[in-house]
Amino acid sequence: MPEPSFDELLASSTRTLLKLEFRDQYMLDDPAYTAWQAGDLDQAVREYAGWTEVVNSATARGIEMKRVRVISEPVSDYIAFEHAVTSRVNIAAGEAIRWVPRRLVSAIALPGNDAWIFDEATVQFCLFAGDGRFVGNEMSTDSDVVQLCTSAFEAAWAHGVDHGQYSL
Repeated sequence: MPEPSFDELLASSTRTLLKLEFRDQYMLDDPAYTAWQAGDLDQAVREYAGWTEVVNSATARGIEMKRVRVISEPVSDYIAFEHAVTSRVNIAAGEAIRWVPRRLVSAIALPGNDAWIFDEATVQFCLFAGDGRFVGNEMSTDSDVVQLCTSAFEAAWAHGVDHGQYSL
C-alpha cells in the first residue's frame, strides 16, 4: 500500500502542521528561485500561489502551521531568496516562520532530513539529493521518531527568531 501523500496527510490533520528545514539550498531549478535570481520578486511570489492556497485552506480549518528554518550564516543565495519571499508567501498565508542560525542548534538532537510533523502523530521526511533535487518522501508513525522530530522542532523553535525580526 503506498504511503499517503502530503495533501492526504494535511487533509486528515486537525491541529498542527510543523516543518523542520535544514538545507542551505533546495531545487535550484525552481521557477520561483530563477525568477528571483533574475530580479523579479513579484514573479517569484506568483510561483507560490498554489502553496499560498494550501496554507490559507489549512489555517481556515484551524490548523496551526509553523516552520523553523535552521540556516548557516552567512546565508546562501537560496536562503536569501527564501527570506525575500517569506513575508509575501508564507506569512501572508498564515504560516509562522522562525529562522535559527545553525550554530545555536549544536546541542539539539535533530533528524537527518527535513520533516513535516502532522498533529504530532505522523512524520513525513523530505529527501533531497546533494544538489538540492527532491528525491522523495518517507513517512513514519513510530512514536520514538515522532517524539524526536517534535522535540527537535520545539527546541529549534525556541532558539529561532521570528521572520519579521530576522534580517540578513
